[in-house]
Amino acid sequence: MKKNNKSKEKEVKKKKKSHKILKRVLLIILLIILICAGLFTYKVYKNGGGLAGLVTTLIGTDPETVKSLPDFYCLLLGKSENMTDTIIVAKYSPSTGDSALLSIPRDSFVGKNKNTATASDKINSKYQISPQSTIDAVNRLTGLNIKYYLTVDTAALRDLVDAIGGVYFDVPIDMDYDDSSQDLYIHLDAGPQLLNGQQAEWVVRFRHNNNGTSYPASYGDNDLGRMKTQREFIMEVAKQTLKIENITKIDEILKIAEEKVETNIDWDTMMEYVPALVSFNAEQMKTDTLPGIPEYCNGVAVYLVDEDESKQVVNELFLTSGTSAEGNSNTTTNETTGNEIVNKELKVEVLNGTGSSARLENAIEQLEAQGYDVIKEGNTNITNETTIINRTNNSEAEENSLLALLGTGTVITGEDNKDVDFTIILGKNY
Repeated sequence: MKKNNKSKEKEVKKKKKSHKILKRVLLIILLIILICAGLFTYKVYKNGGGLAGLVTTLIGTDPETVKSLPDFYCLLLGKSENMTDTIIVAKYSPSTGDSALLSIPRDSFVGKNKNTATASDKINSKYQISPQSTIDAVNRLTGLNIKYYLTVDTAALRDLVDAIGGVYFDVPIDMDYDDSSQDLYIHLDAGPQLLNGQQAEWVVRFRHNNNGTSYPASYGDNDLGRMKTQREFIMEVAKQTLKIENITKIDEILKIAEEKVETNIDWDTMMEYVPALVSFNAEQMKTDTLPGIPEYCNGVAVYLVDEDESKQVVNELFLTSGTSAEGNSNTTTNETTGNEIVNKELKVEVLNGTGSSARLENAIEQLEAQGYDVIKEGNTNITNETTIINRTNNSEAEENSLLALLGTGTVITGEDNKDVDFTIILGKNY
Protein backbone atom coordinates (compact mmCIF):
# COMPACT_ATOMS: atom_id res chain seq x y z
CA MET A 1 0.00 0.00 0.00
CA LYS A 2 2.84 2.36 0.92
CA LYS A 3 4.60 1.53 -2.33
CA ASN A 4 1.50 2.46 -4.31
CA ASN A 5 1.30 5.82 -2.51
CA LYS A 6 4.97 6.49 -3.19
CA SER A 7 4.62 5.70 -6.87
CA LYS A 8 1.60 7.99 -7.08
CA GLU A 9 3.54 10.78 -5.38
CA LYS A 10 6.38 10.31 -7.85
CA GLU A 11 3.96 10.55 -10.77
CA VAL A 12 2.40 13.74 -9.37
CA LYS A 13 5.85 15.30 -8.84
CA LYS A 14 6.87 14.25 -12.35
CA LYS A 15 3.75 15.85 -13.85
CA LYS A 16 4.31 19.05 -11.86
CA LYS A 17 7.90 19.17 -13.04
CA SER A 18 6.78 18.64 -16.65
CA HIS A 19 4.21 21.43 -16.30
CA LYS A 20 6.86 23.77 -14.93
CA ILE A 21 9.19 22.96 -17.82
CA LEU A 22 6.34 23.47 -20.31
CA LYS A 23 5.46 26.80 -18.71
CA ARG A 24 9.07 27.93 -18.92
CA VAL A 25 9.31 26.89 -22.58
CA LEU A 26 6.06 28.71 -23.38
CA LEU A 27 7.23 31.80 -21.50
CA ILE A 28 10.52 31.77 -23.42
CA ILE A 29 8.65 31.37 -26.74
CA LEU A 30 6.27 34.19 -25.78
CA LEU A 31 9.21 36.39 -24.78
CA ILE A 32 10.92 35.71 -28.14
CA ILE A 33 7.67 36.54 -29.99
CA LEU A 34 7.29 39.80 -28.04
CA ILE A 35 10.91 40.79 -28.72
CA CYS A 36 10.55 39.99 -32.43
CA ALA A 37 7.25 41.89 -32.58
CA GLY A 38 8.87 44.84 -30.83
CA LEU A 39 11.82 44.81 -33.21
CA PHE A 40 9.48 44.48 -36.21
CA THR A 41 7.30 47.35 -34.95
CA TYR A 42 10.42 49.49 -34.41
CA LYS A 43 11.64 48.61 -37.91
CA VAL A 44 8.24 49.57 -39.38
CA TYR A 45 8.44 52.86 -37.47
CA LYS A 46 12.00 53.52 -38.72
CA ASN A 47 10.84 52.78 -42.27
CA GLY A 48 8.20 55.51 -42.13
CA GLY A 49 5.35 53.82 -40.27
CA GLY A 50 1.87 53.14 -41.60
CA LEU A 51 1.21 50.93 -44.61
CA ALA A 52 4.32 52.17 -46.44
CA GLY A 53 6.56 51.31 -43.50
CA LEU A 54 4.90 47.91 -43.10
CA VAL A 55 5.31 46.96 -46.77
CA THR A 56 8.88 48.31 -46.88
CA THR A 57 9.80 46.18 -43.86
CA LEU A 58 8.07 43.03 -45.14
CA ILE A 59 9.81 43.26 -48.51
CA GLY A 60 13.15 43.84 -46.80
CA THR A 61 14.24 47.20 -48.14
CA ASP A 62 14.60 50.69 -46.67
CA PRO A 63 13.29 54.20 -47.48
CA GLU A 64 16.60 55.42 -48.92
CA THR A 65 16.81 52.51 -51.36
CA VAL A 66 13.21 53.11 -52.41
CA LYS A 67 13.84 56.82 -53.01
CA SER A 68 16.89 56.09 -55.16
CA LEU A 69 14.83 54.07 -57.66
CA PRO A 70 14.52 55.66 -61.13
CA ASP A 71 11.19 57.02 -62.37
CA PHE A 72 8.79 54.24 -63.29
CA TYR A 73 6.81 54.44 -66.54
CA CYS A 74 3.99 52.12 -67.50
CA LEU A 75 1.29 52.06 -70.18
CA LEU A 76 -2.12 51.40 -68.63
CA LEU A 77 -4.51 49.67 -71.04
CA GLY A 78 -8.20 49.19 -70.34
CA LYS A 79 -9.46 46.25 -72.39
CA SER A 80 -13.01 45.32 -73.32
CA GLU A 81 -13.79 42.73 -76.00
CA ASN A 82 -10.12 42.75 -77.12
CA MET A 83 -10.21 46.52 -77.81
CA THR A 84 -8.33 49.10 -75.76
CA ASP A 85 -10.70 51.99 -75.10
CA THR A 86 -8.41 53.24 -72.32
CA ILE A 87 -4.76 54.08 -73.09
CA ILE A 88 -2.92 56.03 -70.39
CA VAL A 89 0.77 56.74 -69.85
CA ALA A 90 1.51 56.59 -66.12
CA LYS A 91 4.66 57.76 -64.35
CA TYR A 92 5.68 57.59 -60.70
CA SER A 93 8.83 59.12 -59.23
CA PRO A 94 9.89 57.44 -55.94
CA SER A 95 12.42 60.19 -55.20
CA THR A 96 9.86 63.02 -55.15
CA GLY A 97 6.45 61.30 -54.93
CA ASP A 98 5.43 63.06 -58.17
CA SER A 99 3.15 61.15 -60.53
CA ALA A 100 1.44 61.83 -63.84
CA LEU A 101 -1.25 60.41 -66.10
CA LEU A 102 -1.48 61.22 -69.81
CA SER A 103 -4.50 59.96 -71.76
CA ILE A 104 -3.94 58.90 -75.36
CA PRO A 105 -7.19 59.29 -77.36
CA ARG A 106 -8.19 55.89 -78.71
CA ASP A 107 -8.67 57.30 -82.25
CA SER A 108 -5.17 58.82 -82.37
CA PHE A 109 -3.85 58.49 -85.93
CA VAL A 110 -0.62 56.48 -86.07
CA GLY A 111 -0.53 55.74 -89.80
CA LYS A 112 1.79 57.28 -92.40
CA ASN A 113 -0.70 59.13 -94.60
CA LYS A 114 -3.97 60.53 -93.31
CA ASN A 115 -5.38 60.68 -96.84
CA THR A 116 -5.37 56.88 -96.99
CA ALA A 117 -6.42 56.37 -93.36
CA THR A 118 -8.18 53.17 -92.33
CA ALA A 119 -9.49 51.92 -88.99
CA SER A 120 -6.23 49.98 -88.50
CA ASP A 121 -4.37 53.31 -88.42
CA LYS A 122 -5.99 54.15 -85.08
CA ILE A 123 -3.92 53.47 -81.98
CA ASN A 124 -6.59 51.36 -80.29
CA SER A 125 -6.28 48.77 -83.06
CA LYS A 126 -2.60 48.10 -82.25
CA TYR A 127 -3.42 45.98 -79.21
CA GLN A 128 -4.89 43.34 -81.53
CA ILE A 129 -1.37 42.91 -82.93
CA SER A 130 0.33 42.92 -79.51
CA PRO A 131 0.69 45.10 -76.39
CA GLN A 132 4.22 45.90 -77.58
CA SER A 133 2.77 47.35 -80.79
CA THR A 134 0.71 49.72 -78.64
CA ILE A 135 3.79 50.68 -76.59
CA ASP A 136 5.78 51.35 -79.78
CA ALA A 137 3.00 53.57 -81.17
CA VAL A 138 2.68 55.52 -77.90
CA ASN A 139 6.46 56.00 -77.74
CA ARG A 140 6.42 57.43 -81.27
CA LEU A 141 3.62 59.84 -80.34
CA THR A 142 5.15 60.99 -77.05
CA GLY A 143 8.91 60.62 -77.61
CA LEU A 144 9.13 58.61 -74.37
CA ASN A 145 10.82 55.26 -73.77
CA ILE A 146 8.06 53.26 -72.08
CA LYS A 147 8.94 49.60 -71.56
CA TYR A 148 6.15 48.22 -69.41
CA TYR A 149 2.43 47.73 -69.94
CA LEU A 150 -0.42 46.69 -67.68
CA THR A 151 -3.69 45.57 -69.24
CA VAL A 152 -6.78 45.58 -67.04
CA ASP A 153 -9.94 43.92 -68.31
CA THR A 154 -13.24 45.50 -67.26
CA ALA A 155 -13.94 42.30 -65.30
CA ALA A 156 -10.79 42.92 -63.24
CA LEU A 157 -11.91 46.48 -62.49
CA ARG A 158 -15.31 45.23 -61.33
CA ASP A 159 -13.75 42.58 -59.09
CA LEU A 160 -11.16 44.95 -57.59
CA VAL A 161 -13.73 47.61 -56.72
CA ASP A 162 -15.98 44.98 -55.11
CA ALA A 163 -13.01 43.47 -53.24
CA ILE A 164 -12.18 46.78 -51.52
CA GLY A 165 -15.82 47.41 -50.63
CA GLY A 166 -16.59 49.90 -53.40
CA VAL A 167 -15.08 53.26 -54.38
CA TYR A 168 -16.39 56.68 -53.37
CA PHE A 169 -16.50 58.85 -56.47
CA ASP A 170 -18.11 62.11 -57.55
CA VAL A 171 -19.95 61.17 -60.75
CA PRO A 172 -19.64 64.34 -62.90
CA ILE A 173 -23.01 64.19 -64.71
CA ASP A 174 -26.22 62.18 -64.93
CA MET A 175 -25.51 59.08 -67.04
CA ASP A 176 -28.26 57.41 -69.04
CA TYR A 177 -27.15 55.09 -71.83
CA ASP A 178 -28.31 51.74 -73.23
CA ASP A 179 -26.52 49.52 -75.76
CA SER A 180 -27.95 46.01 -76.10
CA SER A 181 -25.22 45.01 -78.58
CA GLN A 182 -22.61 45.40 -75.80
CA ASP A 183 -24.97 44.37 -73.00
CA LEU A 184 -24.19 47.80 -71.54
CA TYR A 185 -26.86 49.68 -69.57
CA ILE A 186 -25.60 52.76 -67.73
CA HIS A 187 -27.90 54.55 -65.29
CA LEU A 188 -26.28 56.77 -62.66
CA ASP A 189 -27.14 60.10 -61.03
CA ALA A 190 -24.52 62.82 -60.73
CA GLY A 191 -22.85 63.43 -57.39
CA PRO A 192 -20.64 61.78 -54.74
CA GLN A 193 -21.57 58.16 -54.05
CA LEU A 194 -20.21 54.70 -53.28
CA LEU A 195 -19.87 52.77 -56.53
CA ASN A 196 -19.84 49.00 -56.75
CA GLY A 197 -17.86 47.11 -59.39
CA GLN A 198 -20.55 47.21 -62.08
CA GLN A 199 -21.18 50.91 -61.55
CA ALA A 200 -17.42 51.55 -61.74
CA GLU A 201 -17.39 49.94 -65.19
CA TRP A 202 -20.31 52.17 -66.24
CA VAL A 203 -18.43 55.31 -65.17
CA VAL A 204 -15.22 54.55 -67.10
CA ARG A 205 -17.05 53.43 -70.26
CA PHE A 206 -19.64 56.24 -70.49
CA ARG A 207 -19.33 58.68 -73.42
CA HIS A 208 -22.80 60.13 -74.03
CA ASN A 209 -26.48 59.72 -73.12
CA ASN A 210 -29.22 58.13 -75.19
CA ASN A 211 -30.39 61.60 -76.28
CA GLY A 212 -26.92 62.52 -77.59
CA THR A 213 -25.94 64.84 -74.73
CA SER A 214 -22.53 64.36 -73.13
CA TYR A 215 -20.15 66.06 -70.73
CA PRO A 216 -20.21 69.87 -70.91
CA ALA A 217 -17.65 71.51 -73.21
CA SER A 218 -15.85 72.98 -70.17
CA TYR A 219 -15.27 69.44 -68.91
CA GLY A 220 -14.50 67.87 -72.29
CA ASP A 221 -17.26 66.23 -74.31
CA ASN A 222 -17.51 62.59 -75.45
CA ASP A 223 -14.08 60.90 -75.56
CA LEU A 224 -12.25 63.83 -73.94
CA GLY A 225 -14.73 63.83 -71.06
CA ARG A 226 -14.51 60.07 -70.72
CA MET A 227 -10.70 60.20 -70.57
CA LYS A 228 -10.79 62.86 -67.85
CA THR A 229 -13.27 60.79 -65.84
CA GLN A 230 -11.11 57.69 -66.30
CA ARG A 231 -8.04 59.48 -64.95
CA GLU A 232 -9.89 60.85 -61.95
CA PHE A 233 -11.44 57.46 -61.23
CA ILE A 234 -8.03 55.73 -61.43
CA MET A 235 -6.73 58.23 -58.86
CA GLU A 236 -9.60 57.40 -56.49
CA VAL A 237 -9.18 53.63 -56.93
CA ALA A 238 -5.45 53.96 -56.19
CA LYS A 239 -6.05 56.07 -53.07
CA GLN A 240 -8.76 53.82 -51.70
CA THR A 241 -7.00 50.54 -52.53
CA LEU A 242 -3.84 51.67 -50.71
CA LYS A 243 -5.62 52.16 -47.39
CA ILE A 244 -4.06 50.19 -44.54
CA GLU A 245 -7.35 48.38 -43.80
CA ASN A 246 -7.11 46.71 -47.21
CA ILE A 247 -3.91 44.87 -46.19
CA THR A 248 -6.15 41.98 -45.09
CA LYS A 249 -7.54 41.75 -48.62
CA ILE A 250 -4.16 41.44 -50.29
CA ASP A 251 -4.67 37.74 -51.17
CA GLU A 252 -7.92 38.52 -52.95
CA ILE A 253 -6.38 41.51 -54.78
CA LEU A 254 -3.36 39.44 -55.86
CA LYS A 255 -5.66 36.68 -57.14
CA ILE A 256 -7.58 39.20 -59.27
CA ALA A 257 -4.27 40.52 -60.63
CA GLU A 258 -3.00 37.02 -61.40
CA GLU A 259 -6.15 35.93 -63.21
CA LYS A 260 -7.32 39.10 -64.97
CA VAL A 261 -4.39 41.48 -65.38
CA GLU A 262 -1.76 41.10 -68.10
CA THR A 263 1.66 42.71 -67.76
CA ASN A 264 5.30 42.39 -68.77
CA ILE A 265 6.54 43.82 -65.47
CA ASP A 266 8.85 41.20 -63.98
CA TRP A 267 8.41 40.13 -60.36
CA ASP A 268 11.71 41.62 -59.11
CA THR A 269 10.90 45.04 -60.57
CA MET A 270 7.41 44.89 -59.12
CA MET A 271 8.73 44.11 -55.64
CA GLU A 272 11.25 46.96 -55.86
CA TYR A 273 8.56 49.54 -56.57
CA VAL A 274 5.72 48.28 -54.35
CA PRO A 275 6.91 50.19 -51.22
CA ALA A 276 7.26 53.36 -53.32
CA LEU A 277 3.79 53.01 -54.84
CA VAL A 278 2.25 52.51 -51.38
CA SER A 279 3.37 56.08 -50.60
CA PHE A 280 1.45 57.38 -53.63
CA ASN A 281 -0.07 60.82 -53.01
CA ALA A 282 -2.85 61.80 -55.43
CA GLU A 283 -2.40 65.46 -54.52
CA GLN A 284 0.96 65.43 -56.32
CA MET A 285 -0.43 63.94 -59.52
CA LYS A 286 -0.46 65.85 -62.83
CA THR A 287 -2.90 64.83 -65.56
CA ASP A 288 -3.67 65.78 -69.14
CA THR A 289 -4.69 64.50 -72.59
CA LEU A 290 -2.43 64.35 -75.63
CA PRO A 291 -3.39 67.49 -77.61
CA GLY A 292 -4.90 67.27 -81.07
CA ILE A 293 -8.12 67.60 -83.08
CA PRO A 294 -10.73 65.08 -84.26
CA GLU A 295 -11.09 64.89 -88.04
CA TYR A 296 -12.54 62.70 -90.76
CA CYS A 297 -9.76 61.42 -93.02
CA ASN A 298 -10.61 59.18 -95.96
CA GLY A 299 -14.05 58.72 -94.38
CA VAL A 300 -12.55 57.51 -91.07
CA ALA A 301 -12.95 59.38 -87.77
CA VAL A 302 -9.43 59.90 -86.39
CA TYR A 303 -7.68 62.13 -83.85
CA LEU A 304 -4.75 64.06 -85.30
CA VAL A 305 -2.14 64.65 -82.60
CA ASP A 306 -0.56 68.12 -82.55
CA GLU A 307 3.19 67.41 -82.43
CA ASP A 308 4.31 70.79 -81.04
CA GLU A 309 1.66 70.99 -78.33
CA SER A 310 2.18 67.33 -77.45
CA LYS A 311 5.89 67.91 -76.97
CA GLN A 312 5.10 70.67 -74.49
CA VAL A 313 2.54 68.59 -72.57
CA VAL A 314 4.89 65.60 -72.38
CA ASN A 315 7.61 67.89 -71.10
CA GLU A 316 5.36 69.42 -68.43
CA LEU A 317 3.99 66.10 -67.19
CA PHE A 318 7.02 63.85 -67.39
CA LEU A 319 10.26 65.71 -67.95
CA THR A 320 9.99 68.69 -65.59
CA SER A 321 8.29 69.53 -62.30
CA GLY A 322 6.00 72.08 -63.93
CA THR A 323 2.37 72.67 -63.04
CA SER A 324 -0.26 70.45 -64.63
CA ALA A 325 -2.37 71.83 -67.44
CA GLU A 326 -5.44 70.80 -65.46
CA GLY A 327 -4.10 72.60 -62.40
CA ASN A 328 -4.34 69.71 -59.94
CA SER A 329 -0.67 69.66 -58.92
CA ASN A 330 1.02 71.56 -56.12
CA THR A 331 4.51 70.91 -57.44
CA THR A 332 6.81 73.83 -58.26
CA THR A 333 7.42 75.11 -61.75
CA ASN A 334 10.65 74.59 -63.62
CA GLU A 335 13.59 76.70 -62.50
CA THR A 336 13.99 78.37 -65.90
CA THR A 337 10.85 80.09 -67.15
CA GLY A 338 7.81 78.29 -65.83
CA ASN A 339 6.89 75.52 -68.25
CA GLU A 340 9.61 76.29 -70.80
CA ILE A 341 11.35 73.19 -72.09
CA VAL A 342 14.61 72.75 -70.16
CA ASN A 343 16.38 70.94 -72.99
CA LYS A 344 16.09 73.82 -75.46
CA GLU A 345 19.24 74.11 -77.61
CA LEU A 346 21.16 71.51 -75.58
CA LYS A 347 23.69 69.63 -77.72
CA VAL A 348 24.18 65.92 -77.12
CA GLU A 349 26.44 63.14 -78.28
CA VAL A 350 25.01 59.60 -78.37
CA LEU A 351 27.28 56.55 -78.22
CA ASN A 352 25.69 53.16 -78.82
CA GLY A 353 26.70 50.47 -76.33
CA THR A 354 23.60 48.33 -76.87
CA GLY A 355 24.86 46.39 -79.88
CA SER A 356 21.66 47.34 -81.72
CA SER A 357 21.55 50.02 -84.42
CA ALA A 358 17.76 50.14 -84.07
CA ARG A 359 18.08 51.25 -80.43
CA LEU A 360 20.51 53.99 -81.42
CA GLU A 361 18.11 55.27 -84.08
CA ASN A 362 15.24 55.13 -81.59
CA ALA A 363 17.19 57.13 -78.99
CA ILE A 364 18.18 59.81 -81.51
CA GLU A 365 14.57 60.09 -82.72
CA GLN A 366 13.40 60.29 -79.12
CA LEU A 367 15.88 63.02 -78.18
CA GLU A 368 15.26 65.12 -81.28
CA ALA A 369 11.50 64.88 -80.75
CA GLN A 370 11.98 66.68 -77.44
CA GLY A 371 14.20 69.43 -78.84
CA TYR A 372 17.71 68.10 -78.20
CA ASP A 373 20.31 68.77 -80.88
CA VAL A 374 22.07 65.44 -81.55
CA ILE A 375 25.31 66.61 -83.16
CA LYS A 376 27.36 63.41 -82.77
CA GLU A 377 26.62 59.71 -82.82
CA GLY A 378 28.73 56.58 -82.84
CA ASN A 379 29.41 53.14 -81.37
CA THR A 380 31.27 52.10 -78.24
CA ASN A 381 31.91 48.90 -76.29
CA ILE A 382 28.75 47.00 -75.34
CA THR A 383 27.70 47.89 -71.79
CA ASN A 384 24.79 46.93 -69.55
CA GLU A 385 24.08 50.32 -67.99
CA THR A 386 23.14 53.62 -69.64
CA THR A 387 25.34 56.54 -68.56
CA ILE A 388 24.68 60.27 -68.99
CA ILE A 389 27.81 62.44 -68.80
CA ASN A 390 27.23 66.08 -67.86
CA ARG A 391 30.06 67.95 -69.60
CA THR A 392 29.15 71.65 -69.22
CA ASN A 393 27.90 71.98 -65.64
CA ASN A 394 24.24 71.68 -66.65
CA SER A 395 21.57 71.99 -63.97
CA GLU A 396 20.05 69.09 -62.02
CA ALA A 397 16.73 69.85 -63.73
CA GLU A 398 18.37 69.25 -67.12
CA GLU A 399 19.93 66.01 -65.86
CA ASN A 400 16.59 64.80 -64.52
CA SER A 401 14.88 65.71 -67.78
CA LEU A 402 17.23 63.40 -69.68
CA LEU A 403 16.84 60.62 -67.13
CA ALA A 404 13.06 60.85 -67.34
CA LEU A 405 13.10 60.88 -71.13
CA LEU A 406 15.40 57.86 -71.52
CA GLY A 407 13.66 56.02 -68.69
CA THR A 408 16.95 54.82 -67.24
CA GLY A 409 20.56 55.85 -66.65
CA THR A 410 23.15 57.10 -64.19
CA VAL A 411 24.43 60.69 -64.31
CA ILE A 412 28.12 61.45 -63.85
CA THR A 413 30.23 64.58 -64.39
CA GLY A 414 32.77 64.49 -67.21
CA GLU A 415 35.46 66.71 -68.67
CA ASP A 416 34.31 70.00 -70.15
CA ASN A 417 33.59 69.67 -73.84
CA LYS A 418 32.90 72.80 -75.83
CA ASP A 419 31.13 70.79 -78.52
CA VAL A 420 28.47 68.98 -76.48
CA ASP A 421 26.53 69.55 -73.26
CA PHE A 422 25.87 65.84 -72.59
CA THR A 423 27.36 62.57 -73.76
CA ILE A 424 24.92 59.66 -73.58
CA ILE A 425 26.29 56.13 -73.58
CA LEU A 426 23.36 53.82 -74.31
CA GLY A 427 23.47 50.54 -72.41
CA LYS A 428 21.48 47.35 -72.77
CA ASN A 429 19.03 48.60 -70.13
CA TYR A 430 17.84 51.33 -72.53
